[in-house]
Amino acid sequence: MRLLSKVVSVLFHPMLMPVLGVFLIFNSGHHVAFMPLEAKRVVYLMVGLTTCILPLSLLPLLYQFGAIKSFQMETARERLWPVLFTALFYYMGYLLLKRMGLSGMLATFMLSTLATLLFALAFTFFWKISLHAIGIAGVAGALAALGLRYGLDVSHWVALLVVAGGLTGSARLALGAHTPAQVYAGYALGFLLVFFFATALPLTESRVA
Repeated sequence: MRLLSKVVSVLFHPMLMPVLGVFLIFNSGHHVAFMPLEAKRVVYLMVGLTTCILPLSLLPLLYQFGAIKSFQMETARERLWPVLFTALFYYMGYLLLKRMGLSGMLATFMLSTLATLLFALAFTFFWKISLHAIGIAGVAGALAALGLRYGLDVSHWVALLVVAGGLTGSARLALGAHTPAQVYAGYALGFLLVFFFATALPLTESRVA
């Protein structure tokens, strides 16, 4: 059970959620699906680099300087610097998308995720809220906002994300990484904030097609 929980935690790690979100937006019926394949590859590369590879590459340095005691970051305080730097990298990814000429829902998704991450950072000062729950619920919130703004049927994707979120939350509880309250709070924060920002932020459609 612990091994399965660890596998689920890795598969739905919060640093992988932005790439998953981009993949689902590309496959939601939204007009960005018609972007050239090369442009999509560049988007995947930029998002993966700034939201996953760069934050992960910084962890050994933080460990060397004693900012984190382990790569599991078991206490809330240990998560402060990693989350802060991750937020900076998220913003870098957003700026790169804007410079590429991509705006619309892709850029809005990145900006919404960044805003939610900053809220999570505030919680991390005093409470170990589940970043896994925030991540998977945030993607569900983005897809729900996408469906609302463009009239797309994304119910199948949202349903799958709800199932994945349940598995992820159960895995975190089975590993003793969080309390039920920390997981439920992560779900609520991730979904509601990303949904709010993704529906409230103005959209300027992409110049890349």
